[in-house]
Amino acid sequence: MPSTHLATRGPLSSHPLLWPLMATGLVVSWSSGFVGIRFASDSASVYLVLFWRTLVSGALLLPFALMVGPRLTARGLLHQMTFGFMGMFLYLAGFAVAIGERVPTGLVALIADLVPLAIAALSQPVLGQRLSRRQWTGTAVGCAGVVLVSLEGLSLGTAPAYAYALPVAAMLIFALATVLQKRWGAIDMPIHQSLCIQCLTAAVFFALCAGAEGNLLPPLDGRFEFGIAWLVLFSTFFCYSLYYLALRLFPAAQVASAVYLSPPVTMVWAWAMFGEPLSAMMFAGLAVTLAGVWLASSPAQGRRAVADGDGDGRQKLTS
Repeated sequence: MPSTHLATRGPLSSHPLLWPLMATGLVVSWSSGFVGIRFASDSASVYLVLFWRTLVSGALLLPFALMVGPRLTARGLLHQMTFGFMGMFLYLAGFAVAIGERVPTGLVALIADLVPLAIAALSQPVLGQRLSRRQWTGTAVGCAGVVLVSLEGLSLGTAPAYAYALPVAAMLIFALATVLQKRWGAIDMPIHQSLCIQCLTAAVFFALCAGAEGNLLPPLDGRFEFGIAWLVLFSTFFCYSLYYLALRLFPAAQVASAVYLSPPVTMVWAWAMFGEPLSAMMFAGLAVTLAGVWLASSPAQGRRAVADGDGDGRQKLTS
């Protein structure tokens, strides 16, 4: 398996301002998907929105993926198609179907934001990355903060029993795809190439889902086009590129811990752009989540990385 050569990145990843800046950009862009979906889904199904998001993203990247960077191999292509199917199609479709089956949106959002907990749990058996007691405490505190933020919008609803398993499965699949990319060294492929392959792979499956509901033509009402542009430029290009870059430089559990801040930041997006109210409970949840992310992103974790390409995936390197 190809090595991720994390030892050569030590000086960069140890810069004191790099992680805070990357984490801030990741949280803001990760939570921005709500805005694009809100605009685009006013006049189209979620599957149609996701189809055009992934198709446009992949098509724009395709010329660069073919002409810039190393030649694509069959193995690398297969890896990235697998991650596109797991980390984009199954992840996003799982939540879309759950909401379509009347699972309350607040409950779906809460499950989606537990991705860091799943990544932390998978990092040790898959990557050999052992979290310290402080980092496990931070993960638990961050999880509690997410629950506080989501508490007012939670309800069990009346969806069929299987529908509640869909967002849980989608969340676990995304976490597994994240750690496998580091384990297999697939994270080393240039980001514009890996993102192109993943987007186009997901677009094929979303086309099948959207086509089953009707045609694939986009509504030309302005709001849909604005929403797709937002999702492509900010929520896909910027967010996924930053996410994969951060995975190269920092342990997977540390990168995922920043995602805990996406629920409160999403609430701020909703307040700023759509006038949705903010509550004291949301601010309390934000404070708790910030404390958890600070604990989970301890300096000791940032200075220690795991080489994912050796024989058993457990060789430890320090910068």
